[in-house]
Amino acid sequence: MHTHDLTPWTHHHIFDRGNRAAERGTRRVMAITALMMVLEIIAGWWFNSMALLADGWHMSSHALAIGLAALAYWAARRYAHDPRFAFGTWKIEVLAGFVSAMLLLGVAAAMVVGSLERLITPTEIHFVEAIAVAMLGLGVNVVCALILGNAHDHHHDDHHHHGHDLNLRSAYLHVIADAATSVLAIAALLGGLLLGWSWLDPLMGIVGAVLVAIWALGLIRETGQVLLDREMHHPVVDEIRAVITGHPSWQETTRIADLHVWRVGHTQYSVIISLVTHDPTLTPVMVKQQLAEHQELVHVSVEVNRCEDI
Repeated sequence: MHTHDLTPWTHHHIFDRGNRAAERGTRRVMAITALMMVLEIIAGWWFNSMALLADGWHMSSHALAIGLAALAYWAARRYAHDPRFAFGTWKIEVLAGFVSAMLLLGVAAAMVVGSLERLITPTEIHFVEAIAVAMLGLGVNVVCALILGNAHDHHHDDHHHHGHDLNLRSAYLHVIADAATSVLAIAALLGGLLLGWSWLDPLMGIVGAVLVAIWALGLIRETGQVLLDREMHHPVVDEIRAVITGHPSWQETTRIADLHVWRVGHTQYSVIISLVTHDPTLTPVMVKQQLAEHQELVHVSVEVNRCEDI
């Protein structure tokens, strides 16, 4: 058997080039968040503020989740050429986003439990000191949000599309969620200091937990959809069908028997399509040429089956 060069019929499986700016940004934010986490936990315990303590423990989950995001970027890049990943390594990033969302739910539950305990058994709070630390935490959150926001803008400029980096979004959501709980903590502590409403501190802890849980569930839905390949409602699916059913030569001769579309990158899709036709001239190459106008379709497999009864 002769050895032939198959290069014209093969291609790489690196469909998404990653986001190096986000990788650098998440590493920086992880270090900043870890330092602030230690400060808030110590201050919350020392000044007896449940809202501040909850915010500190909440930030500990952020440090872990943002570190996980940075690790996912590295792993996706490290194993990009590993042939064991049939459709690339992009979903490593999506998986990290899913785990981050689960961590957010766990922290929300812990915030509720801790806040209820403080409602049932109130304790003295050192309001002035706690407010100062909470404001410092908020400032740190703003800096971290700016770092990750710049990484998102850089990624969008590089790729010229509106696809979402779900790993970066999960890291960004952790920072925003922590900023929100910091704001609630400050409001609660000011209410306690100025109005004597000590119950406002644990109450705001519960409000913050509900808000975090809502955001986490939204991220779980979005990342879960990608991980489970639930993409058949995407507009590109109808566009693929339109290419076949709208082609003048195929309208009466060809039908779609099976179609699978799933995402292999932020806005890149893989397609397997099975056609049944009585057109003797139809070939898979012809179908691929018609689908080539959709640049988001980066991996297309076409099967043509002959049947005279259509």
